[in-house]
Amino acid sequence: MWPRRAAWHTRLAGLALLAGAANLLAAPTTFGSVVGSVLLCREHIDSAYYYSYLSAAFGPAYKREGGAYWFKANASLWGIAISDVLVSDDSSPILFVGAVADTVPDKLGQAIGAATGVHYVKADNTAFPLRLSSAGSKIVYFKSKSKIYCDSYNPLPRGGR
Repeated sequence: MWPRRAAWHTRLAGLALLAGAANLLAAPTTFGSVVGSVLLCREHIDSAYYYSYLSAAFGPAYKREGGAYWFKANASLWGIAISDVLVSDDSSPILFVGAVADTVPDKLGQAIGAATGVHYVKADNTAFPLRLSSAGSKIVYFKSKSKIYCDSYNPLPRGGR
């Protein structure tokens, strides 16, 4: 009798893992319009809204670091794989939403330009230049990948939301 119970528990645990993995794999159908738009600075940045959206879509943040909540997001934007999405916490006067893209900044900028018509220019001629769009969206190197983000100053004092 015990071996059957152990096998049943093992199968149940396996199903739970699969269900959790399925949640990580499935970005909501609104991901491109909601997150893509804010990354291009086409939407107002409301950290509470994006925190709720990302929590509902991907579960709880896996870390809080650098003034942001980080969410694992196995998703795609503009044909580029997105591994993480981050939203500012209340520790900074800067509001931002960002994403880590699994490609270098030049290729990310080209993909965004081809898909949306938004173009990025290099801010300088350094080895790792900041790239800017006319709306204020930024692309930077993030190790061997890219980070794209939109930010704005939060006029409310800490805890004033």
